[in-house]
Amino acid sequence: SAISHQPSAISHQPSHPSIPRPPPLVPPFLLSLPMLKMAQSIRYRFLTGATRTVDLPPSSASLSTMAAASPHNPAAVNTKYWKKLPDGRYQRPIFVAATKQHVGKTSTSLSIVSGLKKRFERVGFIKPVGQQHVEVRSTSGETTRVDKDVVLVREHFKLDHLDYKYMSPVIIPRGYTKKFIDGEVTYEQQIADIETAFQHVSDTSDVVVAEGTGHCGVGSIVNVNNAKVAAALGADMVLIANGGLGSAFDELELNRVLCQHHNVRIAGVIVNKVIPDKLEQTKHYMSKALKQAWGVPLLGTVPDRPYLGCPALADLEKLFRTELICGHAHRFRHYTVDDFNLVTTSLSRFLENLRQKKNRTLYVAHVTRDDLILGFMAEYQRTRRENEPPFEAALIICGRKGKYQLSTEVKDMLSCLEGAPVMVVELSTHQAMQKIHAFT
Repeated sequence: SAISHQPSAISHQPSHPSIPRPPPLVPPFLLSLPMLKMAQSIRYRFLTGATRTVDLPPSSASLSTMAAASPHNPAAVNTKYWKKLPDGRYQRPIFVAATKQHVGKTSTSLSIVSGLKKRFERVGFIKPVGQQHVEVRSTSGETTRVDKDVVLVREHFKLDHLDYKYMSPVIIPRGYTKKFIDGEVTYEQQIADIETAFQHVSDTSDVVVAEGTGHCGVGSIVNVNNAKVAAALGADMVLIANGGLGSAFDELELNRVLCQHHNVRIAGVIVNKVIPDKLEQTKHYMSKALKQAWGVPLLGTVPDRPYLGCPALADLEKLFRTELICGHAHRFRHYTVDDFNLVTTSLSRFLENLRQKKNRTLYVAHVTRDDLILGFMAEYQRTRRENEPPFEAALIICGRKGKYQLSTEVKDMLSCLEGAPVMVVELSTHQAMQKIHAFT
């Protein structure tokens, strides 16, 4: 049911009455990711909350300087990046942060961008402070470093109006913290880079989503934590937490206090990875608790599906920079860490394992073990012939590049094995297993 939105205790309400907001927007998701399909219960009330009516002076100069934020005035509200909508309201930037790492912040950002693209023509995205970076080419052809999440969002949604140069202004690689403490990097330099980049993104976009890094306090050691950056941008905060009630609310409260300290308004909360059987219970009580304690809405609850945290064969193709030889129809089949099995036994023991172990197992074997490879093929053919349950096992064939190679004859036989996924990786079995476990 729709959640009535009441002003947050830390929101900045003008003395003038507000115009009633439109009904909540519930956009269908464009993305094919399983988690995003499950997230259709999320009501993006923060969109209407973010455009809460604020009567501001008509002068653009007054708008940008009315309450400029600064490190010496953390309670000020920066309205510089607010965008006036046709109905006279103002759209604030949306900042997405979480209670900790790996709670679904990037997946949520993908969902939000997907929904916003149905409402706005040009959606902007920026990761003000990033850590894990990759090299890309900017619009001008320069090589620049950006956070990996920036590449994901820009390429997936084809945000060609944005220049990589301005999408990831501050990167924190190894040794960066020491440079900041030694005075080689300053707060003023960082915040200037963030504001310059955000201005470029904002100028070319109708609305901007900023993705934080971890919880609201991440970045404090270099004085640019998520809450402080959100305040500098005048953004509304959307907090993501993992499923539960007590522990989730406790973690949210720690982040709320930091947002309150920097005078950042919380637009709402999304609870991710909720135990399916407790979805309705969590939705009811978390919504009630947030409304009573903070006066902010629960934007949505997303049920947990354990396999979403497990790699699919398509993920392993990217990890090993290879492609399946056969079984392409099953590229999106997921395997848990417990499903990986390095085969070093005899053929008879391997076949016994294939028949007794649970069906969805991913086997890793060396390229020199033609007996295991042929045995895998034969077992697949047997299950089809005898109408047994679908064959869901997969095989990764390993062999160091330049030293071991899959024979042409075996490769030709595998190419006819359409139903069973087989992949060749130019690494040793030890290296392959290491990369898989590090990846998961």
